[in-house]
Amino acid sequence: MKHFDVIVVGGGHAGCEAAAAAARMGAQTALITLSAYDLGAMSCNPAIGGLGKGHLVREVDALDGIMGRAADQAGIQFRLLNRRKGPAVQGPRAQADRKLYRAAIEAQLKETKNLTLMNGEVVDLLGAPSKISGVVLADASEIRSNSVILTTGTFLRGIIHIGDVSRPGGRMGDKPSVKLAQRIDEFGLSLGRLKTGTPPRLDGTTIDWQGLEAQPGDDVPTLFSFLSKEPAARQIACGITHTNEKNSCDYSEEPRPFCDVWRPYRWGRSALLPVDRR
Repeated sequence: MKHFDVIVVGGGHAGCEAAAAAARMGAQTALITLSAYDLGAMSCNPAIGGLGKGHLVREVDALDGIMGRAADQAGIQFRLLNRRKGPAVQGPRAQADRKLYRAAIEAQLKETKNLTLMNGEVVDLLGAPSKISGVVLADASEIRSNSVILTTGTFLRGIIHIGDVSRPGGRMGDKPSVKLAQRIDEFGLSLGRLKTGTPPRLDGTTIDWQGLEAQPGDDVPTLFSFLSKEPAARQIACGITHTNEKNSCDYSEEPRPFCDVWRPYRWGRSALLPVDRR
């Protein structure tokens, strides 16, 4: 039976930072995620920072976190929002290449001492509600620890809504973590549900980019990490589109397609429509 000082469940933003921080402090740490591909996987919105959030990324970096450095390595457009206002309300934001970001996070984690990366689904917690002593994986193996950190994100009894159709899911194509949620229910802990929305992706080869208004990044990029000197990835521009009277009843925000290779992400487009209307 394996034993660690700290076990972190979930390999998203929070889980990666928690695991890296524990390991940096000298704790023998295990980061358990459903698959190696989940490490550093960005959410539907491939952006880092923004108003309010950009400050948090820099604070994490000041504590030797990994998100800022990964964002600087994967960023394909950097903009400082609210530039005309004071520093207190300015917000650095980067559009990131999802594959580059995931690769940067994975590389940093693999280089972190005292950190073991494990693939598996945590289905149960060992011990009583007042004292956790480890976790149980789907293959019935047990891993012991006196400290268990849950960073399950959207996977804990997650539900995906597409129009009026709903089905269980952690993110598109992934199953949710149901058994762990049921176990937490037994502890009598209060659980809530948060909702996020994502627009459908577009085929970049079908877009008339010449007909769109280009929105380039800043000439002098504002990076997130104090250790970064310049962007590592090729910089690109966004394309600005506008709604019209025909579809204004469905959409109220101005979408800004973001190109992730050839799957542009459209900001402002709601995901509440059925598949046949997207």
